[in-house]
Amino acid sequence: MCRESPLPPIPTAMSIGQSIPPTAATPEEAAPVAATPRPKRGVPSGLWLRCDECGETVFRKEVEQLMSVCPVCGRHMYLSARDRVKFVLDEGTFDEWDADLMPADPLKFADKKPYAERVVAEQKRTGLNDAALTGAGMIRGRRVAFGVTDSAFIMGSMGSVVGERLTRLVERATEQNLPVVIVSGSGGGARMHEGILSLMQMAKVSAALARYGEAGGLFISVLTNPTMGGVAASFASLGDLVFAEPKALIGFAGPRTIKATLRTELPEGFQTSEFLLEHGYIDRIVRRSDLKSEIARTIDYCGK
Repeated sequence: MCRESPLPPIPTAMSIGQSIPPTAATPEEAAPVAATPRPKRGVPSGLWLRCDECGETVFRKEVEQLMSVCPVCGRHMYLSARDRVKFVLDEGTFDEWDADLMPADPLKFADKKPYAERVVAEQKRTGLNDAALTGAGMIRGRRVAFGVTDSAFIMGSMGSVVGERLTRLVERATEQNLPVVIVSGSGGGARMHEGILSLMQMAKVSAALARYGEAGGLFISVLTNPTMGGVAASFASLGDLVFAEPKALIGFAGPRTIKATLRTELPEGFQTSEFLLEHGYIDRIVRRSDLKSEIARTIDYCGK
């Protein structure tokens, strides 16, 4: 009988000179290493904003290039006092007046916080000393006395500093024979934190404008959203010419207050610039992009 030859041995790692990987000492070492999660890439905040009029989400930089006007519906959004100066006056011509005037706290008034603390907080937040910014500058080469109120500072309410700055603006314009342009953006009236000292500012500015008018001056008042309360009831409505931005809210008291007082239905949009133009309260509605040219044209037409 033939003997079967034995099968050759199966080669192993040891027989071919390979090393056997060591056994993990602990379960933690044996577990696979988890991959580090990649951070999600989102849209940076602040690139877009939503228009309150049409509800569209629009590119913030495009809105800023259009002077804070919605590119979809044309709504004129909030514009700060500094930006008003930038867009209305010729570049580099603004000379601020009375920048050292600071609000006081004669009544030591306190509501949710002391008035003195509120003023400091508003100054830090807005970069303004108070709700009015005044000075002189050029509009297409024509020198004017220019003032603007800012609703971001305690709703643009008239405190002693606001009244004093505007009064001095008008008085200097009278002395220097300059046209006066005041852009009103105030949602508040007299500032209650200063009591009667605030209320008297309405009469003080109005009296200065009366003397200015007697001297033959030209006062152009520009109403923006909002122009309410004591501002609308005093200097803002006293212009030789009164311009307004489209769909601006203009009036003394709010519509709910008026409705509750009169107990009657009010016409739709009765406090908008369009309604007031129709009823003769303002002279012209001017888009923000056209305001600079319109003011310059008016000054030339009036011979100032």
